[in-house]
Amino acid sequence: MNRFIPLIGRTLIAFIFIMSGVNKIGGWEQTAGYMASKGMPAAFIFLAGAVIFEILGGLSVLLGYKAKLGALALILFTVPASIIFHNFWAFEGMQQQTQMIMFMKNLAIIGGLLLVTGFGSGPLSMDNLKQKN
Repeated sequence: MNRFIPLIGRTLIAFIFIMSGVNKIGGWEQTAGYMASKGMPAAFIFLAGAVIFEILGGLSVLLGYKAKLGALALILFTVPASIIFHNFWAFEGMQQQTQMIMFMKNLAIIGGLLLVTGFGSGPLSMDNLKQKN
């Protein structure tokens, strides 16, 4: 069972990033508009960067290929994204509660990514296959 747990954990963490990146491509104009409404300059450039980080970082973690680097990249993406887009301290009432939940969810994801960064991708991963060969 211990062989599968890291794979399952990596899959669950990676899925949110891969799906988010793909959804950003499908809703490019809307996403860029939302980013601009949050005060981001050059939203289209930052959006392209977000898609690259989310999809490539997500695939890295999912496949366990250079997973520590992929997880670190996703952490570097998630920290500022959380501060900019889930700034619960700037809201009141239900909006504040919703944004705080989203912020805390991101902290939990960062925690999972830190585990991948610290302990690696586990036995069922491309990184592990490379070490064996």
